[in-house]
Amino acid sequence: MKAKGFTLVEVLIALSVLAISLMAGFRASGAMTQNAERQWQMLLAQMCVDNTLTAITLMNRYPDIGVQQLSCPQAELPLRVTQSILSTPNPSFRRVDVQVFNDNIPLMRVSALISRY
Repeated sequence: MKAKGFTLVEVLIALSVLAISLMAGFRASGAMTQNAERQWQMLLAQMCVDNTLTAITLMNRYPDIGVQQLSCPQAELPLRVTQSILSTPNPSFRRVDVQVFNDNIPLMRVSALISRY
């Protein structure tokens, strides 16, 4: 009478296929987690940019030329903002560059124009 079941080679091949598919799944889930973290940081950086540009607009005065470092903690993430106000060829406008950093890693840079009037 012949024994029924799988041979050792068949079981090892099945386990190898399973291990490879599990490793691919773990890698994909890790990439998705990193992507979600990056999107979260970009959302917080966008909030810092919006807050900085809104603060300049609400000053109700023409901004002075210069560079300023600001702290912008968001959701326990210590973000840092560099605000650069530059002149333009048209004296009625100033260029505002706002760059957001997380541990000296640049996350976002936005440029805007602020008018005198």
